[in-house]
Amino acid sequence: MSESYTRLGASLLSLLVLSLLAGCGTLSSYQTEKKTPDSETKLDSGKKPDQEKIDQVSPRSASKAPGSGATGLAPSPSSDRNQGSPLAKPQPTGTQGENTAKMSTEDMLDLALEYCEAANSFWERGELDSAVDALDKAYALILRVETDDDANLLQQKEDLRLTISKRIVEVYASRYTVAAGISKAIPLVMNGHVLKELESFKTREKDFFLNAYRRSGRYRPGIVKALREAGFPEELSWLPLIESGFKVRALSTARALGMWQFIASTGHRFGLKRDNWIDERMDFEKSTLAAIAYLRELHQIFGDWTTALAAYNCGEYAVLNRIKTQKINYLDHFWDLYEKLPRETAAYVPRFMAVVHIVNNPAAYGITLPSPDEGLEWEEVMVDKQIELKSISEHVGIAYEPLEELNAELRRNLTPEVVYGLKVPAGKGAVLLSKLAAIPAWCPPAHAYIVHRVKKGETVKSISARYRAFPEDVISLNNLKRGEQVKPGMKLKIPAEKEKVVAQVKKPSVKQNVPEEKPTKYVVKKGDSLFQIANRFNTNVKEIQSQNRIAKADVHVGQVLWITPGGKEDCPPGETKNYTVKEGDSLYFIARKHQMNLADILKLNNLTPQSTILPGQELQVRSN
Repeated sequence: MSESYTRLGASLLSLLVLSLLAGCGTLSSYQTEKKTPDSETKLDSGKKPDQEKIDQVSPRSASKAPGSGATGLAPSPSSDRNQGSPLAKPQPTGTQGENTAKMSTEDMLDLALEYCEAANSFWERGELDSAVDALDKAYALILRVETDDDANLLQQKEDLRLTISKRIVEVYASRYTVAAGISKAIPLVMNGHVLKELESFKTREKDFFLNAYRRSGRYRPGIVKALREAGFPEELSWLPLIESGFKVRALSTARALGMWQFIASTGHRFGLKRDNWIDERMDFEKSTLAAIAYLRELHQIFGDWTTALAAYNCGEYAVLNRIKTQKINYLDHFWDLYEKLPRETAAYVPRFMAVVHIVNNPAAYGITLPSPDEGLEWEEVMVDKQIELKSISEHVGIAYEPLEELNAELRRNLTPEVVYGLKVPAGKGAVLLSKLAAIPAWCPPAHAYIVHRVKKGETVKSISARYRAFPEDVISLNNLKRGEQVKPGMKLKIPAEKEKVVAQVKKPSVKQNVPEEKPTKYVVKKGDSLFQIANRFNTNVKEIQSQNRIAKADVHVGQVLWITPGGKEDCPPGETKNYTVKEGDSLYFIARKHQMNLADILKLNNLTPQSTILPGQELQVRSN
């Protein structure tokens, strides 16, 4: 490691420590938000038709996400700083040259999260300098955020502050990473608060409870296994019942998503990836591991499970703020803390206890539990091209619904652009492998939007949820103003890529005599890192991790890796067009307007997160 990297590594570690300390300094200003589950009828009220199956969760069932109590980060036109051509004396537009007073707090947080996601893309491609630049931009943005004691904004800011600090250290550590029980019983008390929730589950919420219990059979065995490995109480496996009713695509009004109900910033904080193709908050395995990581952190902070559960619902800072006002030892008097929490948040712990009481002894409460659904069993097949789940279902003879449920993290029911571990029902893995070459690859259509005619009672938000699109993208694509109401009969463009273009089969040529690259066996040697190995085989770290099912960048001497040299494109590059930068534009706004990721537009124009764009500059964007 060079001297400069040594100094940088030390400064980054200092940054992480300072960030954590800075986070502690904001505890006194945190407030809370509320949330408790509602009936099954409300849970299903927002369910979309065939193409879109994200389940809407009622405000009572999910007004927050773990660690928040805040609404999710809603992307909207913001600003950033990018490189442009040297025009004569124009004022630069972007983060550095833009007056941030014109940006809302939500806009700055959204842009910071976008830079974090762009950093991930750079990191996966091995562009470490650009990854760090993007994280620097994100950190600079959140330092400008004025939260004014708003608990929602404070939680998002702290999530991002911690994520950025950790990620900077991880980025540099990945280059030089070379081969070389907290179980405590959860007290199940019985008091008036718990009795109230028991009565609710026995009467008006009975259908919701029974349906959620039935669904639990699909996922709970895996959750219990993960909890045992973590040394956690198995009772925590019932948390998803009150979070989402065990629905992997449950979506709250606060944009908390998945079985464990993470908002974007908290999910990102615990390693759940979110991009154009996947949202790992909907993956039942990955989100379970993220929830366990968050619960571990909360238990370390508070020392008991009842307080940790309250913090899981409304955010650790909100609970700490309440604790500061107490005159007695809160660890011995949780129910005194309970009295200080907002009503709906306070009900979270009694609801959890009521659920555990019922499942432990249903007859005592006059409830007959149905038989749980069979647990999911699957195999994983590495897919190296973009394929629609419907195509896989048709060619392999797999029912579409189970395939969709197993791969709920796929936002468009389409495998992503990188090598992807696709889950298929047990016994179907070999069948898929034998027919994979014959399944046509999906390519982006020329027009990546469809037209929707607004019906009575519909809103931009409900229409966006139906097509699994961001409301901000719909607003931008249709030149709407924030908060503008749509009227019945209006036609809206929806950035939902429904069409399919089959990759063209090339005519026989001399090149076809060259055998395709096959996976190569590589044994890790002393001093190796994934970054070095990826460069050696002309691939990237993410590809190696996906192909070998490696979650972290750590490798050890003697470890066997299978690596496919180089990369291939199943589709020709999408059509592009020129865009002239206008006064006040930012790359973030331009990317959103043309349904692109920030990382994509940077790559297409050979820009970095430190680049600046100028009015009059020509950029390449996706042609819609």
